[in-house]
Amino acid sequence: MERTFYSNGKLLLTAEYVVLDGATALAFPTRYGQSLTVEAGNKKGVEWLSLDSEGHPWFKDFLYFKEGKLQSENNDPIAQTLLSILRAALELQPHFIGPHTGIRVTTSLDFRRDWGLGSSSTLIANIAKWAQIDPFILLENSFGGSGYDIAAALSNAPLLYERDAAKPTYRPVHLPWEFKEQLFFVHLKQKQDSKAGIRRYKKASVAPQTLRKITDISNKLLLCYSLSDFEALLEAHEAIISEIIQLPTVKERLFPDYPNTLKSLGAWGGDFMLATGNKDDQTYFRKKGYTTLLPFSEMIL
Repeated sequence: MERTFYSNGKLLLTAEYVVLDGATALAFPTRYGQSLTVEAGNKKGVEWLSLDSEGHPWFKDFLYFKEGKLQSENNDPIAQTLLSILRAALELQPHFIGPHTGIRVTTSLDFRRDWGLGSSSTLIANIAKWAQIDPFILLENSFGGSGYDIAAALSNAPLLYERDAAKPTYRPVHLPWEFKEQLFFVHLKQKQDSKAGIRRYKKASVAPQTLRKITDISNKLLLCYSLSDFEALLEAHEAIISEIIQLPTVKERLFPDYPNTLKSLGAWGGDFMLATGNKDDQTYFRKKGYTTLLPFSEMIL
């Protein structure tokens, strides 16, 4: 019997990096995500096929059991990452893939692979749903990370997220922003390695009061009724993170003459950023060759 699972993509507005140390983050599930379909296969093992947003295959593998352990026909990094996730899932739920059954698994992305909306986190969330296990434990036992992306994968509304030593906590929140039509996302045309950013952050020393400042900004954003207050909070946040990781803000680095506010999302250096402005302001980015621009309402659930 065919079964399909779906999880939402993610964007992190606040607490990038410092969410790892307990700062409260404001995150968004996106209207774009990934599905995973499981159906009967023709040969013993797992026939795996991954499709991009245009329906083209970008990864194929065949997984099989040997001496009681799941193995892959491939040795490339993508195959090994998939194998590590599935092995971690089997540790938690040993019977969701049987060694004597044949299945076909097809994953399908709604978003372009270079958008950075969570091809890994949506995969982990979908595998956890398939195996009926805790996705946060699966993340911890395989890929690692703060877990906010898993919370976004499971949520249908913006959320406040906290990484706790015992168990992550998150709750849906309402955004009172009547200026959403003046918010849009710009793709920076490069994929960012979040693990590299985390390694850089780990070298920094962050004072508890700095974590409290970021948490305070996350909470104050839920009380924003004017664009000017919103922009002031985001600019204060950018300055704090810039000082911690010793990198210039995205505005300083790429768009110093842009008249409005720009905010990095997640790991600094690539993927999407949030911009404030109107349709005329969007022309600024198109003239510079940044042509993937999405309105807030089109991107965010």
